[in-house]
Amino acid sequence: MSGFSAEWLALREPYDRAARNGAVRDVLASAFRAHRAIAVVDLACGTGATLRAIGAHLPPRQSWRLVDNDLGLLAKASREGSSPQLTVTTRPVDLVRDLEFALEGPLDFVTASALLDLVSPEWLDRLIIEAAARHLPVYVALTYDGRANFEPQARFDDELLAGFNLHQRTDKGFGPALGPTAPARAVERFAHFGYVITQGRSDWVLGPDDRAMQETLFASLAELASLTTMLSADEIARWLAQRRAFLAQGRSRLQIGHVDIFARPIGTR
Repeated sequence: MSGFSAEWLALREPYDRAARNGAVRDVLASAFRAHRAIAVVDLACGTGATLRAIGAHLPPRQSWRLVDNDLGLLAKASREGSSPQLTVTTRPVDLVRDLEFALEGPLDFVTASALLDLVSPEWLDRLIIEAAARHLPVYVALTYDGRANFEPQARFDDELLAGFNLHQRTDKGFGPALGPTAPARAVERFAHFGYVITQGRSDWVLGPDDRAMQETLFASLAELASLTTMLSADEIARWLAQRRAFLAQGRSRLQIGHVDIFARPIGTR
């Protein structure tokens, strides 16, 4: 389940693509360099951004199974189309209930983007156990890790960020979510189940020209703050007004922390 609107996914896609860690992606590509063909399953695929981001770095003959519970997003993802070199199929799946169904059949690796911070510790273990049983590598990208840097600083930045991080731990459909603890937890659990891990930061870096993205993020933080902080409505409104003023002045910069992980079973070639 993606839980994201098509509009939000379209807005964030170029920032996700720019943020993906090149060193982690290169280790992924190297793992399959000798393959003439490759079969991939993309969990919570959204509109297919992961395929668009990494497809060019994989062997030319590719079969992608795009999995999501949102039929509207799957319809958009299906427009990637197929060719003699690229086969794309979509599969509506409730990953809470039917993860095993999503992983059925011949596969070379599993991928997911912006997912692990939304899932519970139990679901993460379930994913790793299922992947390990199939001896499948896993590439998980853009997992939020709780870091954010606001420039210039404004009063209540820390409170708004703390409120957002608190909200990230709430149930997103998979049980109480890992939120910002997800990257560290994933590394620990993949290692526990016999994987070798390559990881690296994949932060969004937003400058004065990225006004729509920053505005969307600031508005979301302000909306959640009324539920997750002790700030008054007036204090939240003042914070949002200050951040919008920095945007209007061309001064606002924002960095949001993410981590990419490529986990490979020990002994794979």
